[in-house]
Amino acid sequence: MNSRTRTSDNGRPPPQRGNAIFTTVALLYYKDGLTQSEIAKRLGVSRASVVNYLRQAHEQNIVDIRIDGTSYSSSNLSRHLREAYGLEDVYVATTYTGPEVKPAALAGEVRRQVARVGAMAVYDLVRPGDVVGVTWGETIQRLSEEMPRGVLKSLTICQMIGSMKSPLMPAAETAVLRIASALGADCHILHAPAILSNPDIAAALKREPIIRAQLDKLKELTKTLFSVGDMRDSTLIVRSRIVSAQEMHWYRNHGAVGVICGRFIDARGEHVEGQMDARMIGITPAELKRVGNGILVAAGAEKLTAMKAALVGGYVKYLVTDEATGTQLLAMAGH
Repeated sequence: MNSRTRTSDNGRPPPQRGNAIFTTVALLYYKDGLTQSEIAKRLGVSRASVVNYLRQAHEQNIVDIRIDGTSYSSSNLSRHLREAYGLEDVYVATTYTGPEVKPAALAGEVRRQVARVGAMAVYDLVRPGDVVGVTWGETIQRLSEEMPRGVLKSLTICQMIGSMKSPLMPAAETAVLRIASALGADCHILHAPAILSNPDIAAALKREPIIRAQLDKLKELTKTLFSVGDMRDSTLIVRSRIVSAQEMHWYRNHGAVGVICGRFIDARGEHVEGQMDARMIGITPAELKRVGNGILVAAGAEKLTAMKAALVGGYVKYLVTDEATGTQLLAMAGH
C-alpha cells in the first residue's frame, strides 16, 4: 500500500509528506524515549502500527542506530516536563547548534522547527468531532504554514480572538483559515476587531446577534491552540500598536508577566484585568482555562516567564517547545 493512501486506526490518513510518519515515530521512539504504547496513544493508532512504522523506518534507511552519549541529556526531557508541570504530553523540537551557526540563524531555525513540530502535534492531537480554538501571533502563523494535510470528519476550527491587523504579519483570521483548510475542517471566523477604541462600542458589538453567536461558539471548544507573548516593549502587540508602551508599563507595574490570547496574566497565571479588557472581543483567560485542553507552542528565553505562568495557571495540557527552552523550564519548575 502506498503511504499516501494508508489510514490510521481512527480513520485518519498519516500526514501527506512522504515518509514523515515514519520519521516522526522513529524520533519519538529512539530520541524522545517514548514507549511504543505511548506513541500509539499519541498518534491514535495501534501498537502494531507503531511497530510497523519503526520497521519501515529501518527498511527505508530513515533510522541509522548509533550510540551517542549526548542524546541522554534530551531523551527524557519530555517525560520530566510532563511530570514537573502535570502535562499530558510534551513535544520537543531539536535543532543543530554547531559552532559555525550564527545566533540569528539559530534563532530562525529554532522558530522554524518549533512551528513544524507544533503543526505535527496539532495533527496528532485533534480528533473527529473536536472544536479547536486558534489564536493570533507569529508562532501560530508559522505553525499554520507547516500544517500537514489530512481530512478529519466533523472537525471545527474557531477564531478565539477578534481580528488584528498588523503590518508585521497577516490578519488574525489567516492562520485559522489555513489550519482549517489543511485539515478539511469547518471554519468559524470571529467577525469583529480584537480591540476597540471605546468600551461602549465593544459592548454594543458583543450584543449584535452575529457576534454573540460567534462568541457563544467558543463555549463548545474542546481544545485550544495558542502561544504566549512576553512583556518587553519590543513584543509584537506593542510593535503592532495593539497595545501602547504606556499600557505595557501599567500592566508590568500591576504584576503582568505575559500575554495569552491578547490578555495579561501574572506569574501564577491569574488574569491581570485592566482598561483594555472592556475594549476587547475574544476569549477570556477564565474561558480558556475552562476548556482544559490547551496546546501551547512557544520557545525562546524571552518567553520563559510567560510560558511558566501559562503552565502553572492551568491553561496548558500539551506543550511544544525546543530543547533549550524546555531545559530552562524544567529548571524553573521548582521555583
